[in-house]
Order: sequence, then structure tokens, then C-alpha cells
Amino acid sequence: MAVPVAFFAVFFAWPVAAIVARGLKVDGRWRLGRIADVVGQSDIRHVLWFTTWQALASTALTLLVALPAAYVFARLDFPGKQVLRAVVTVPFVLPTVVVGTAFLALVGRGGLLDELWGVRLDTTVWAILLAHVFFNYAVVVRTVGGLWSQLDPRQEEAARMLGASPLGAWRKVTLPALAPAVAAAALMVFLFTFTSFGVVQILGGPTFSTLEVEIYRQTSEIFDLTTAAVLTLVQFVAVGAILVVHAWTVRRRESALRLVAPETTARRPRGAGQWALLGGVLATVAVLLVLPPAVLVRRSLDGGFGYYRALGDADGGTFLVAPIESVVNSLQYAVVATAVALVIGGLAAAALARRDAGRLVRGFDALLMLPLGVSAVTVGFGFLIALDKPPLDLRQSWILVPLAQALVGVPFVVRTMLPVLRAVDERLREAAAVLGASPWRVWREVDLPLVRRALLIAAGFAFAVSLGEFGATVFIARPDNPTLPVAVARLLSRPGDLNYGQAMALSTILMVVCAVALLVLERLRTDRTGEF
Repeated sequence: MAVPVAFFAVFFAWPVAAIVARGLKVDGRWRLGRIADVVGQSDIRHVLWFTTWQALASTALTLLVALPAAYVFARLDFPGKQVLRAVVTVPFVLPTVVVGTAFLALVGRGGLLDELWGVRLDTTVWAILLAHVFFNYAVVVRTVGGLWSQLDPRQEEAARMLGASPLGAWRKVTLPALAPAVAAAALMVFLFTFTSFGVVQILGGPTFSTLEVEIYRQTSEIFDLTTAAVLTLVQFVAVGAILVVHAWTVRRRESALRLVAPETTARRPRGAGQWALLGGVLATVAVLLVLPPAVLVRRSLDGGFGYYRALGDADGGTFLVAPIESVVNSLQYAVVATAVALVIGGLAAAALARRDAGRLVRGFDALLMLPLGVSAVTVGFGFLIALDKPPLDLRQSWILVPLAQALVGVPFVVRTMLPVLRAVDERLREAAAVLGASPWRVWREVDLPLVRRALLIAAGFAFAVSLGEFGATVFIARPDNPTLPVAVARLLSRPGDLNYGQAMALSTILMVVCAVALLVLERLRTDRTGEF
């Protein structure tokens, strides 16, 4: 556990603390009164209100739209179900920049709605809410549907035989059993939307700003580190509270899972109601999840492959190199970040899986989730401030980018590998140790063969999320080595159809790479691996 703790201390806690100290310390003394001054500003209160309101609205809308799909995947069996499961999951691994760009192509200037009906929804809250539903749809389907598929349907059938209506039986029997999973999914959606950056940055324009966007604006445009530090602390406290509640709901869900029937409960649709529900879910998936990426691809091909060919030309302005080089840069960074995330996350998961792990070690499990909720913008800017002196003067080093990306990948590695490691029979490890095997050999000979598939899945998730990391990378990616998300954002910030088309082309490339990684994961996934 020493290595993961040291990694998070140096590359997460230290940069965040450096930003907070730079903003709230004056002449070596803490000025905590600045917190009240900043929070008391009317524009900051508006940001806090909008951040919370849009997260609540996004969570409610996602649950409303995705819960019927959770039922369909849990209870109904139909041709193409595995393909549809992959289609539903793809949006979750897409970078937020791609999601924002896809919805820009659908509802923005010159988008599909603009062409057909003259309607534009960009710079409106509806574009943000729909993009958040698109991004988090799979969280509800996989989390709630995974538990729903393991609930014994005979309990609900027994309630029906005793005179309960279908709705009453579902409300009194199934819903209480699903409540922990619904709560866990809702909290994860709320966390992701509360800290939303790329989607709001692209679709919200100057009108809407979340905490994450405001931290970016205060640090990069206004350079008001005091306000940025206060907002970072506010977000840190909020995320910490969310994670504490989430950990409690996860424990409740794990307790419920020990009571469910292990056999499959999916059946062919019966009756007009189930067929209508299946049709409605398929239509929702087609409109909400398939249409935006399809429009993105179409916009990137306006006029043939001209936008793709233009990616090979360096303009000497925003880019010091041709935009297409960002593809190679991103792939290289993601490979290194994946390797780092596997080492750190694997060691952390191995320590957490030990039955004799102390309370302090188990508490580190919740801390591992913090990089998903704490401002990535703060971490990226903190890298530049904290890692500027020997022996860790890394400001000019390329390694900063994969280190920042690995911070986001580690939680996915831990969440994927931990359930599998906990399922390994401890007696196998003890027998190997009695026979003289060293701890390293025990891991290599006993654990690794059993968790190899989970390790590959963890690597795929870490690669996908590293490839799309934007909040921290936007600060530390050098102009001569931009990543794909940074390149897309820079192209969108420049006027002209050529820049807009190139942004669509780069987003399509990034989407295809992430989708391929996800499809490989779906072929590897087994029931014993973890879920996000």
C-alpha cells in the first residue's frame, strides 16, 4: 500500500494543497476569511446554485430515461442483446469533449436540428442536460440492471398471487430491493454531472458555468487563485460527502446481492406491454445514444474527406504541429498512463482485498475515488505550481500528462480488480506460502492467472479514460504535443468552417478509438468482474 499512498500524496494531494495554499495564504499566514468573502459574491452563489441544480436535474432525467432500459436488460431476452449492451455502454467511455462536440453537431449552429427546423439548443440548459443523460445512461443501466437481473422474480409473482397489482407488487417488493442500486447509480450520476467540465464548456458557452468551469476560468483567464482555491475546497467537501454516502449505498447493495437468486431471470418478451417497452427502449437508444455520434460522423464528412486531409497541415498558429499528430501523442500518453494506473491500482486493489487489512487501509478505498470528483483543472494547474522544483521539477517533462491521466484511471482499475481479488480463495495463497513461495511468486502463480481477464478489462478502462482526459491535460499539454481532447477544444475555439470541420473529424477519430476499446472490453467481461 506504500506505493499507491505515495503516488496519491505526491501527484494528487500535493498539487491540490499547493493551489489552496497559493490562494489562501498571504505572507505565510492563512486568510480563511477569504472563503466567506468569495462564497458571499452573488456571481459565485449563482455558479454554486447552477452546479447543484443542473446535477440534480441531470440525475433525475437520467433515472427517468434509463430505468426502463435497466428492466429490459435485466428481465427480457431478445436477439442482439449483447450488441445493444455494448452500444449503450460506449457513451460512458467517450471523452466529454467528444460528447460536447457530438451534441454541438446535433443541436448547435448548422446542426441537424438547425438544418431541419431552424432550432438551436446550444448555449441552453437543455443541451447540457441531454448530453449528461447521453453520457450517464449506461451508469444506471449497468448498476441497476446488474442487481435487477439477480433478484428472484418469484417474490414479485408471489405478491401478485396474493392480490397485489403489478404496480403494487413492484413498489412493495422489487423497488425496496433495488433501492441501494438506484441510490448508488444516482449518486454516481450526480457526482459526474456536479463536476462536469467539457460538456458545459462546449455547450454552455458564456451563459452557464459549473464549479469546474468556473475554477478553470478563474485560474486560466482571470488568474484569481483565491477564488479558485475557495471553489476547489467547496467542491472537495461536496465530493467527499457524496463519496461517503456512495460507499454506504455500495455496502447495502453488496449485502442485498448475497440474498438474490444466482440463476438468470431474463425471458422472451410476453404480451403487448413488454414488447412496447422493448420498442420504446430501442427507440430511445437510437435517438439519444446513436443519433448524436452519427451526426458527428456525418458533419466530419461534409465535402468528403477534406477535413481529415486538412488535419495533416500545420498552421503555425494555435498548433505548432499538424493536428493529426495529436492522435499519436494521445495514444502514446494513454499507453504510459495505463501502465502507471495498472501498477498503482493493482497494488492498491491487492492491499484492499486482504482480509486482514486494517481500518486505515480500507478507508483508503474511498480516497481512491476522489480524483473522479475533485477538480481535474485544479490538479492540472497544481502540477505546474507544485512540481516546479528539484527533485520533482517536471513542468517541461512529457511525463506530466500521463501522470495526470493515470490519476483518473486508477479508480477504474481498483473498482474492476477488487471484486475479483476478494473472490480468490485465501487458502490457495496460504498453501503457496507454506510451500515456500515468496509474496511476489504467490501473486504471480496464484492471483495473476485468476485475475488476468479482470486485469485486461481494467487496462481497457484505464486506456479509454486516459485517452479522453481533458480537465488537467488542458493545462499541462505542450503546444507542440497536444492531446486529442485539447486539439478538439482548440479547434472549436477558433472561428471558421475549416476549424469546425477539423474538430468534428478529430472527435470522430477519438470516438472510434474509444468505441473499439469498449467493444474489446465487452468480449472480455465476465460476471465476476467489477462494474463502474
